[in-house]
Amino acid sequence: MNKKILFFLFGIVLLGCAKNNPEEQLEHLTGYWEIDRVEITEDSVINYKVNATVDYIEFDGEEGFRIKVKPQFDGSYKTSEDIEEISAQIENDSLRLHYKTPFDEWTETVISAEEDKFSVLNRDGKIYHYTKFTSLLDENEEEK
Repeated sequence: MNKKILFFLFGIVLLGCAKNNPEEQLEHLTGYWEIDRVEITEDSVINYKVNATVDYIEFDGEEGFRIKVKPQFDGSYKTSEDIEEISAQIENDSLRLHYKTPFDEWTETVISAEEDKFSVLNRDGKIYHYTKFTSLLDENEEEK
């Protein structure tokens, strides 16, 4: 019985490590993302049902950027003028995103990243959960 429990726990650890491989996490970050929820503390969570803006993130290797965009009804986006440069680095077996603007610099740690969702821990201890953004046009086309 103890061997079965040990084998089960070992399997969970292996699956967890494979899912959170920092190199693989970086591959999933390029795209349009909307905030799903923010965990401020263990007992305090803010859920976002509708987002007026979406984050567009793009990486070319370990260098990239993030910019806020506003989805339009015709499927286009209005783009913000404020671009945040991002440098991705693997530190202590975690993917760290180092942001830089003319006004500030900060780091976020990627907790998990998959094709359709990711989460990061910011410098204030808040955990931001993102989901892949799907435009209204994409949803309407799926219904046809």
